[in-house]
Amino acid sequence: MSHSLVDIKEGAFVISDAHYSSLRPQLLSLIQNIHSQVLKPTQLILMGDIFDALFGGVKHTQELNAEIIRLLNSISLDIEVIYLEGNHDFNLQKIFPNFQIFPLNKQPVECNYKEKKIYLAHGDFDGDFAYLLYSSIIRNPLTLFILKTIDSLTAHSILKKLDNFLSKKNDCKDLRTFQEFISLRLEKKYECDYFIEGHFHQNKQFRAGSFNYINLAAFACNQRYFIVKSSKDKELLEEKTFSKGM
Repeated sequence: MSHSLVDIKEGAFVISDAHYSSLRPQLLSLIQNIHSQVLKPTQLILMGDIFDALFGGVKHTQELNAEIIRLLNSISLDIEVIYLEGNHDFNLQKIFPNFQIFPLNKQPVECNYKEKKIYLAHGDFDGDFAYLLYSSIIRNPLTLFILKTIDSLTAHSILKKLDNFLSKKNDCKDLRTFQEFISLRLEKKYECDYFIEGHFHQNKQFRAGSFNYINLAAFACNQRYFIVKSSKDKELLEEKTFSKGM
């Protein structure tokens, strides 16, 4: 089920899969540039897995990300920030009280942009039963309370093991049969102009049934983000690469 709640603005910045952590600190510089108005998006759309680990109810994950959380909350006082929760960052409403937040069960989000119908999603909204059951359990406040308690009593051993595991993942590999996978997954289910999601880190776009499909680049791989352009432009999103010295 989709939820039509968002008007996308021209000039919006779209960022996906930054997997921000001490091992991937590059996102902080981009957010600092937005906060200081060196960069001036009209709107900020965060497409999930912005953090490698940020869980509402697990305070230590907030402490590890305190500076970027502070900056994002400050930015949200000036421009609209839309956050589609991912599988690494969820239960976020209390952390980001001024954001418009869409959890997994409210994705894909139906959006409007200059008479174009667009669906936005992190990308894991239609997993199999086992995945969706796991997703529901891990987001449960009781589960997170138990996780937080054990982690605190063991000098944050759970989060340290998670960080070590995630540091060894290859987030930038090419999926050779990706277009066929997307066609089978989405083509007959949605009618729109664009379907945009992250999660798979492929930076690819192609026609899928009635719509243009865009899988966003992972900021974690090469610091790419996107700016929403006029609907007259075929690609809709202009790709940018952030460099700290810009």
